[in-house]
Amino acid sequence: MKNSSSTEGTSISMLLYLSLAHLFNDAFQSTVSAVYPVIKDNLSLTFGQVGLSVLVYQLCASVFQPIFGIFFDKRPRAWYLSAGTTSTMIGLLMLAFAGSLYWVMGAVAFIGLGSSVIHPEASRLTHFASGGRHGLAQSIFQVGGNFGGSIGPLLAAAIVAPYGQRYIAVFAGIAIISLLTKSPIVAWYRKKIQLMRSGTVKKAVVHRVRLPKRKIYFSLAVLLVLIFSKYVYMASLSNFYTFYLIEKFGVTTQQSQLFLFALLFASAVGTLLGGPIGDRFGRKYVIWVSILGTAPFSLMMPYANLMWTCVLSVAIGVVLSSAFSAILVYAQELLPTKIGLISGLFFGLAFGIAGIAAAVLGNVADAKSLAYVYKLCSFIPLLGAVAAFLPNVKRTPRVVASKR
Repeated sequence: MKNSSSTEGTSISMLLYLSLAHLFNDAFQSTVSAVYPVIKDNLSLTFGQVGLSVLVYQLCASVFQPIFGIFFDKRPRAWYLSAGTTSTMIGLLMLAFAGSLYWVMGAVAFIGLGSSVIHPEASRLTHFASGGRHGLAQSIFQVGGNFGGSIGPLLAAAIVAPYGQRYIAVFAGIAIISLLTKSPIVAWYRKKIQLMRSGTVKKAVVHRVRLPKRKIYFSLAVLLVLIFSKYVYMASLSNFYTFYLIEKFGVTTQQSQLFLFALLFASAVGTLLGGPIGDRFGRKYVIWVSILGTAPFSLMMPYANLMWTCVLSVAIGVVLSSAFSAILVYAQELLPTKIGLISGLFFGLAFGIAGIAAAVLGNVADAKSLAYVYKLCSFIPLLGAVAAFLPNVKRTPRVVASKR
C-alpha cells in the first residue's frame, strides 16, 4: 500500500513538467546576473548601481512570494504559472532596450515579479504531484531550477556577450516556448481544482512532526538562519563571481561566464544529490553537512589561483546547493497544511536576503575591492553550525480532507 499524501500517487510526468518550468524560469533569472557586465559597460554603471538593480529584482522576487503563496492556497487557479512567465517575458524585453538605470530597475522588477509567482505556485503543485514522496519531488523540482540557472550564463555568453544588450530579446522569445510547455500543467491542475471543488477527492494523508509549537517555531528560526548563511554567500558568488574573475585574473567576459556556468551546473548536481541523501540519512544531517561543509572551500578560495578558484567554486556549488531542498521539505513537514505559505516564505526570504546582500556587497566592493568581499564572505558558511540545534523529528500521519 502506498504511503502517500495523494490518492493519485506520485505523478512523475507532472514533476518533470514542473521541473522544466523551474528550469526556464531560473535560466531567465541567471541570464540577468550574467548580462550585468554588458549592461554595466553600456550604461556606465557603478558596482553600487548594479547592486541596487539586484536589490530591486530580489525584493520584487521575495516580498511578494509569501503573499502570493497564501493567496494561491486560498484561491487556486490554473493560469498562475503562465501569468508569471508573461511578466518575466515583459521584463526581458524591457531589459533588452533599457537605456538608463531606471529602465533596468523597471525591467528587473517585472522579472522578479514573474519569479515571485512561479516559485511558490510551482512548489505547491510539486507537493500535490509528489504522492507523499516530498523529498524526491522537491529534488526533481529544484534540480530543474539549478540546471536552468547553470545554462543561463552559457546562453548569455553565446548570445548577449558577442552581439550586445539588445539580443536579450532572444530570451523573451524563449519565454514563449516556456509558456507552451506549461499547457499540460494547466490542464492537469484545472482538472484537480474541479475535483477539489466538487468534493469528490478522497481524504489525504499528511505527515506532521511530533513537536510542541514553541519548538516548531524555534526550528523555523534556525532554518531561517541557515537560509541567511547560504544565500548571503551565494549572493557573492552568483552576482559578483564574473567581476571577481575579471578583476583578479584578467579573464574575458565570455570566459568568466563559462566559469559561472561551471559553478551553477555544480549547484544543479548538488541539488540532485541532496534529495536522495536526505531521504536516506535524514534531512537534518544533509543541512548541517551542506552549509558547514562549505566552509573549508570558501576559506581557501580567496587565496587560490584561477584553476583552484574554479575547482573550489565547483566544490562549493555541489556541497552548498544540496541544502535548500532539505531545508524546504523539513519546514513543510513542520507545517504540512500551509505549503503555499512555507514555500513562498522560504523562497521569498532566499531572494530577499540575496538582494540585500548584493546591494551591501556591491557597495563594499566599490569602497574596498571584490577580493576583500570574498575574504569577508568566506567565513559566513561557519554559521552552518547552528544546524546542530535542529531536532531529530519523527513524522506521524494525519488524515485531512483535500477539499478546499
